[in-house]
Amino acid sequence: MALTWNNCFSPKRFGVESGSKDIRNVYERDWDRIIFSSPFRRLQNKTQVFPLPEEVFVHNRLTHSLEVASIGRSLGKIIGKEFSQLSNIKIDDKARPFYRNNLKNVIAAACLAHDLGNPAFGHSGEEAISKYFKKRDTQKPEDIDFKINFTKEEWNDLINFEGNANALRVLTMQQKGRYKGGFRLTYSTLGAILKYPCESIASDKNILHRKKYGYFKIDEDVFLDIAKELNLIQDNVKSRLAFKRHPFVYLVEAADDIAYNIIDFEDAQRLGILSYEEVRNSFLEIIKQNHKDEIKKVIKTADDLKEDLNESIAYLRAKSINTLTYKCAKVFLQNKELILKGEYNKSLIQDIPELEKTMQDIENKSIDRIYNARNVVELEIAGFRIMSSLIEDFVTSALTSLENRDKEQKKILELLPNQFSFKESSTPYIKVMHILDFISGMTDLFALKLYRKLKGIDI
Repeated sequence: MALTWNNCFSPKRFGVESGSKDIRNVYERDWDRIIFSSPFRRLQNKTQVFPLPEEVFVHNRLTHSLEVASIGRSLGKIIGKEFSQLSNIKIDDKARPFYRNNLKNVIAAACLAHDLGNPAFGHSGEEAISKYFKKRDTQKPEDIDFKINFTKEEWNDLINFEGNANALRVLTMQQKGRYKGGFRLTYSTLGAILKYPCESIASDKNILHRKKYGYFKIDEDVFLDIAKELNLIQDNVKSRLAFKRHPFVYLVEAADDIAYNIIDFEDAQRLGILSYEEVRNSFLEIIKQNHKDEIKKVIKTADDLKEDLNESIAYLRAKSINTLTYKCAKVFLQNKELILKGEYNKSLIQDIPELEKTMQDIENKSIDRIYNARNVVELEIAGFRIMSSLIEDFVTSALTSLENRDKEQKKILELLPNQFSFKESSTPYIKVMHILDFISGMTDLFALKLYRKLKGIDI
């Protein structure tokens, strides 16, 4: 069936035959299921960019996700209102109320869930998880024998751990003693987080929707079920499994892009990495492009708040986010047919000509001075070593046969919570995925404490 705006959504829940009636609609319940979950709560102790401080408050993964969801809801509301007036949707009794009332809930819920697969210590945690396998990717006889345990697709998953793929796994996998279907979210919300809808061996850094990958081989049936339900368009990739993005992904991506571009700048000013004037001027350049805001009035208000520089920047941050939200919505509406066909190959925030230079300047400063700030780099190095060490201890223990495991390895595996335990008869890949489920879900603090205990630093 061809993908259309009338059939790209589904109220059906993954893993559920039929749903019970509730005062909330199914899309509102997606939000509630995520926000009350343990993986979501754990985001409060996962690094966004800056080390979690004791004095100056900056954003963590939890606050970032809430802010992305707020922006996403606004984007969904704007697009939903416009789409509900389109002639082919206006006459459709299922599509019209969905866009008018529920697209905002789908985008907000997907935004809330978009970082659930990210491990501790920011992006260095992702790379660290794969370090053990990359070290074994050699031509040494013992490494060749080790690699034989995995298929090409499985090995590619392991040497390129991907938080986006892990988010899908967190939301859909059935753990021991838990419901079938994981969070049991609607297919619409699950489709909206599939930023890179392909398997790991189909990824290509030069193609936007295949820049990374969106599911682990172990979850291929789950992914294909979602693709079928939402009528995703298959990509033309020889002997590889890949699809074009679901249209709603662009809105989730835009909300995330707006949040981290603007909020990282705000945090950098609070921490003294960037000056008040630098951040103020960058935000004003964005706000100037919003014709609904009288720029002289905005400048006066910001200046009136300068007794508290943080409050002044917070005001400009809100105005900047508002401008970018409307600009991204406009780009989506202008390119809606290309987006539907899977032929739109930019992120929305990159397709605002009047703000291209300003956003590039913000990105350059972020890379040069924020992401390479000393305390950020120190945290990345520490996190890399902590996560790499945990992976090595647990994976080595799991892949040593039962009869050859020494006492220490047996004790290490006893630390695995019941829901992550595996059968000894499982394949090496399945065993490793259970270990990754455990370690990728750790908070910064839990990972640090476990590392110190296993190394004998704390007793």
